[in-house]
Amino acid sequence: MSDPLVLRAVKRVYRGDAGELPVLRGADLTVRAGEIVALVAPSGAGKSTLLHVAGLLDRPDGGSVLIEGRDVGGLPDAARTAIRRDTIGFVYQFHHLLPEFTALENVVLPQMIAGRARRAAVDRARSLLTTFGLASRLDHLPGKLSGGEQQRVAIARALANGPKLLLADEPTGNLDVATAEGVFAELLAIVHDHGVAALIATHNPDLAARMDRTVTLRDGRLV
Repeated sequence: MSDPLVLRAVKRVYRGDAGELPVLRGADLTVRAGEIVALVAPSGAGKSTLLHVAGLLDRPDGGSVLIEGRDVGGLPDAARTAIRRDTIGFVYQFHHLLPEFTALENVVLPQMIAGRARRAAVDRARSLLTTFGLASRLDHLPGKLSGGEQQRVAIARALANGPKLLLADEPTGNLDVATAEGVFAELLAIVHDHGVAALIATHNPDLAARMDRTVTLRDGRLV
């Protein structure tokens, strides 16, 4: 079985009026099934860029991105969208919930888009949200939830379709210490129990130390 995520010599350059700004300069990484990897680096070093390239939200300027052994860098947008929907779960630094839908509906919708029957989607959404301590908040709109509650909904949404690869950008950054500990424990359990490959960007050294290993982004490369 191929690894869920392999990056080979990935490059990403931003171009603007001031010229070119290389952010990724040949990043190499493999994340295996059932493994949770911490991605650490100073702010502005390119962690979000790397996650966006790995999650097919951005295209590299060089190198290869392999999802389950398939080189996806040159695929058309429709094929990349299908892979994101069916294979990848993404937790953004800012939750990006749909404001007109309840917490439950935000977790149901991606499942229905993927073809799951509504009843099954509702059952899974309810189970995930309960796992993350939101059983009493299912019918609340995002505007009625705290920042930490919104982030937990976003994590549940990312896991809703049973992704093979989970990418998260500071997923516990908006949570208090106790809640962050609980959410991270659930993430660890899901990754290890269900064989998900996870790459988690974090500034929290205590959380990073609890992951299977840590990679550091330095000068555009992973070490």
